[in-house]
Amino acid sequence: MHLSIYENIENYLEQNNLMPIGYSYKEIKKMARGFKEKLGEGGYGFVFKGKLRSGPSVAIKMLHKAKGSGQDFISEIATIGRIHHQNVVQLIGYCGEGLKHYLVYEFMPNGSLDKFIFTKDGSIHLTYDEIFNIAIGVARGIAYLHHGCQMQILHFDIKPHNILLEETFTPKVSDFGLAKLYPIDNSIVTMTATRGTIGYMAPELFYKNIGGISHKADVYSFGMLLMEMASKRKNLNSHADHSSQLYFPFWIYNQLGKEIDIEMEGVTEGENKILKPSDCPSMNKVVEMLEGDIESLEIPSKHSLYPHDTMENDQSIYSSQTMSTDFISYSSYSKELKL
Repeated sequence: MHLSIYENIENYLEQNNLMPIGYSYKEIKKMARGFKEKLGEGGYGFVFKGKLRSGPSVAIKMLHKAKGSGQDFISEIATIGRIHHQNVVQLIGYCGEGLKHYLVYEFMPNGSLDKFIFTKDGSIHLTYDEIFNIAIGVARGIAYLHHGCQMQILHFDIKPHNILLEETFTPKVSDFGLAKLYPIDNSIVTMTATRGTIGYMAPELFYKNIGGISHKADVYSFGMLLMEMASKRKNLNSHADHSSQLYFPFWIYNQLGKEIDIEMEGVTEGENKILKPSDCPSMNKVVEMLEGDIESLEIPSKHSLYPHDTMENDQSIYSSQTMSTDFISYSSYSKELKL
């Protein structure tokens, strides 16, 4: 249902049996201590550290006023407000006074995963056992979103920046601004606009003739995340000379073909199946793969982002776009979201 049919957010939450706490702007400002401690920022807005009156620290997400239609805001509340899982970040409350839109989340002291897997100076280090445990936790969280709720929740923006870590490095999937909800029995979903982050978006989000859009778009994104975690390398290199280096599946295929040691410890069979929607396993299957004892792996056929273009044309396609190793969120496309 579309947000505009509701008089206010409280009415929406009541009619849909959602339970996050409603805060006034005055309460949010006091909680954030004047918004003095910024934790991060992105295309959605800013995140500040705050503290509840009862003591626990929280993360307060302030959405840009440009999102005044409320669709991203209500999407995130509707999605995360109805679920509870140890690998999904918990929404505590919200504020929706006029164009002042805030979301209050549990605080994750270790921040996002990207700073641990992309560090250059070696000051932040995770062992491969820790990386493996994080990967399993993320997979369980996504599997719960797809198969463990009354409605299947498609995230559409799985990436290291959106994986938060507790003090004990338990991972939690976060940022549901681009998420969509569908009935569990829907195998294919309808979308009016592309959404996601370049480098993690499944090919079917670009090319509709590859296959229908489904929960397997998140599986593809998880596969990209998993390869980054295993190699500790970003999947986009904007300074590369050739597209085979620029786009990670091209790069990794070439490296494997040369039998070069690229530190892919703990690589799973799941990565070998993330090629196109019909080949992707479900996230439940991915969890089984990660938890199982897989002794042999086969190198998949060479991946192609552009199914009808040759490799020679790839560079011109990339040069016509602004490709960055920063996280480019397509939040503006989610304004048409319907729940």
